[in-house]
Amino acid sequence: YVPPQGYLKRLREICDKHGILLIFDEVITGFGRLGTAFASDHYGVQPDMLNFAKAVTNGVIPLGGVVCTDRIYNAMMGAHGSAPDHAIEFFHGYTYSGHPVSCAAAIATLDLFREEKLFERAGEMGPVLGDAMHSALKGLPNVVGIRSYGLAAAVELAPLAGQPGKRAFDVFMDCYHRGVLVRNAGDNLVFAPPFIVERAHIETMVGTLADAIKRGQ
Repeated sequence: YVPPQGYLKRLREICDKHGILLIFDEVITGFGRLGTAFASDHYGVQPDMLNFAKAVTNGVIPLGGVVCTDRIYNAMMGAHGSAPDHAIEFFHGYTYSGHPVSCAAAIATLDLFREEKLFERAGEMGPVLGDAMHSALKGLPNVVGIRSYGLAAAVELAPLAGQPGKRAFDVFMDCYHRGVLVRNAGDNLVFAPPFIVERAHIETMVGTLADAIKRGQ
């Protein structure tokens, strides 16, 4: 769901007022999905902590990370060398932290993002996807909501009585058998195509989804 205008800035103000840490989960929105490096950049709001994964390696090998402010970093690591040399500053690590293959994949992915201007491309193709979704799906049977932001979009379907999620699952399977993979989540169907998607791909995706929704009524 897309937050209302000004929502995140107001949330930042409330957190600051009451001394609450603001944490953004950017596993999906991070690394260009909204046309900027992170959603926090898009909304102009700096969180205290930000976690990322998936797109940092193009999804080809597992890697995740956390970015935090200096205040949090210094609290954990010991500001100005206050932690003794023999101490372990942060115990919540993992066996495969800093895995060299994962890190190499991330570096290569970040290079491609920059060289091929893929964040900018996602920003350009996002409105194409949004317009296609609204044009093809608005007014179809059982469609109760359509939303899009950046290169991500979803349609919400009215649930079948006593079978929540079943209608969306049936549409998902219909699309799957016709060569289009759409994610079903409850009674929502979600598209988050790669940044290299072409207009023709979007037309096929959305057209196949529209036809499946019509058949599933």
